[in-house]
Amino acid sequence: MLPHAEFFTKDGLEVTLPFGGLRGRGVMKQDPPMVWDLHVSLEDLFFGCTKKMKISRRVMNEDGQTSTIRDKILIIDVQPGWKQGTRVTFEKEGDQGPNVIPADITFVIQEKPHPRFKRTNDDLIYVVNIPLGKALIGCTVDVRTLDGRLLSIPINDIVHPTYCKAVPGEGMPLLEDPRRRGDLLIHFNVCFPKRLPPNKKLLLRSALLS
Repeated sequence: MLPHAEFFTKDGLEVTLPFGGLRGRGVMKQDPPMVWDLHVSLEDLFFGCTKKMKISRRVMNEDGQTSTIRDKILIIDVQPGWKQGTRVTFEKEGDQGPNVIPADITFVIQEKPHPRFKRTNDDLIYVVNIPLGKALIGCTVDVRTLDGRLLSIPINDIVHPTYCKAVPGEGMPLLEDPRRRGDLLIHFNVCFPKRLPPNKKLLLRSALLS
């Protein structure tokens, strides 16, 4: 939190304010809330973690008229299954002042992009490229999970443009019950050959068009 520079002397410590400060005598008014983004990885939201946020704020001295800038550590316990947009509020942790109710400080969870997965609610989406031949005759897809396991998923169906393979229970933890999980949804990009020699065209014509 950035302190309000106009309240401090050139040495950065404190300045004497008249009773009532800038808000008017005897009128208690809370400063508007301060909202910051907290960027976390998909692994942080999968396992849960603890984030420590250091803020600098104006704190009133014992005389009730002068103030000092002091640092404070705010601890955020990220729970497994939290989603983007989850808000964590620390009440009245903003700058202090005479006749001023300190502002609330709110952190908003923002999910960092992941190299392998995209999250949709409690599900994880994984996109794999496969050649046309495997899309027609089947294949096995290997997926490295967020907790380090290697899943080998057999694909026995014909992979058409809108095909999706759902693997139950391999998605994100559910916030209400982290022992349960959403699904892993595997989508496919089918890669067509750029050219085919005549003999392979004959084989395909015999297999697919006869």
